[in-house]
Amino acid sequence: MSQTYSISDLAKEFDLTTRAMRFYEDMGLLQPERTGPGGRNRIYSGRDRTRLKLTLRAKRLGLSLTDAKDIIDMYDSPRDTAAQLERFLQVLGQQQLLLEAQMTDIQANLDEIKVHQREAKTLLAKALRQPPTKPASSREPSPSTPQHTHSP
Repeated sequence: MSQTYSISDLAKEFDLTTRAMRFYEDMGLLQPERTGPGGRNRIYSGRDRTRLKLTLRAKRLGLSLTDAKDIIDMYDSPRDTAAQLERFLQVLGQQQLLLEAQMTDIQANLDEIKVHQREAKTLLAKALRQPPTKPASSREPSPSTPQHTHSP
């Protein structure tokens, strides 16, 4: 008999919540056998465990769950291996372009941060070299300034 897993077994192994497991099931990525009263107990097969592992790998690569499902489903069907690999390469190529564009944006943001840091450091150095000045409201009147007093 092949190994089976409960929802909590796989959730613990892959550091997921049972809610995430049920979501993957709703997406059609996992297809556990249902047992018990009203089919409330889920029994996952080795195939489900492998599909979960591939799903999480696809997520780490930044693929959508839909793309992950399409690719994983190809390996379950009796299709031509070349077509499966071509589709996989296409999805990976699209993801690579997206990540490279994001990397370009991130680098531009980092460059802008460096410019602002240099400007702020220059201004701070100038501010530290100048003697501190009191704000106008806290200055004491000079002896030549007439004092106004009001009597009640």
